[in-house]
Amino acid sequence: MSPVEPTLDVERGMLGEAPVVIGIDEVGRGALAGPVAVGVCAVRAIDIAVPFPEGLRDSKLLGEKKREALAPASAEWAWHSAVGWASAAEIDEFGIGKCLAAAAVRGLGSLWEAGVPISESAILLDGSHDWLTPGLDSPLRVTVRPKADRDCAVVAAASVIAKVARDAHMRDLETRDETLVPYAWSSNKGYGSAAHRAAIVSQGASREHRKTWLSRILTDSVTVTAVDQGAVEEANQIDTKPL
Repeated sequence: MSPVEPTLDVERGMLGEAPVVIGIDEVGRGALAGPVAVGVCAVRAIDIAVPFPEGLRDSKLLGEKKREALAPASAEWAWHSAVGWASAAEIDEFGIGKCLAAAAVRGLGSLWEAGVPISESAILLDGSHDWLTPGLDSPLRVTVRPKADRDCAVVAAASVIAKVARDAHMRDLETRDETLVPYAWSSNKGYGSAAHRAAIVSQGASREHRKTWLSRILTDSVTVTAVDQGAVEEANQIDTKPL
């Protein structure tokens, strides 16, 4: 069975009511190390009159080489795109929910600096929960759509752009600091692979790890201290209070 191809049907409908549609998707939410990245991709009617890049899909449905080819093509197709970030330290301090919103707001700020009228735009957010609105200073028109990264081209583009940027960031961390090599981020990108988990046990947590997420792996380690199960559960829940 072939993967579902995204369309622009939803975007066309939204552009009947707003001059710009901004697709948003997150990458790295479930990783044990590294930042969370949120891709934001803005299109107008004039942009979607041009076909989106051939082969564009949700980033999870693409191989690494295909994603790396599609990311610049997707950025060129869109009016403007950006990636917002929230660090592992911020995730430890504020929780993943607040940091998703913070990263998205930072990405939207980059679009605003590029001239995108954010307040007039319609937001198309992948998922089943609106984690963006609680982090906004003023309300935006946010439409939450499950599997929008699969079905909607502008969200698929945001997904691919964010995924390629975050993967490159994780590889760069490992390249610049040899003490991070044992965690094998060039292959696992900070997710909980067997090799990554084994390295956490043997090496302890690095400065790039989300330490409040590691108590089950490092139950007896001195690297993570004063972290009880309640704190871990809180860090993994969606916190809807603004950052």
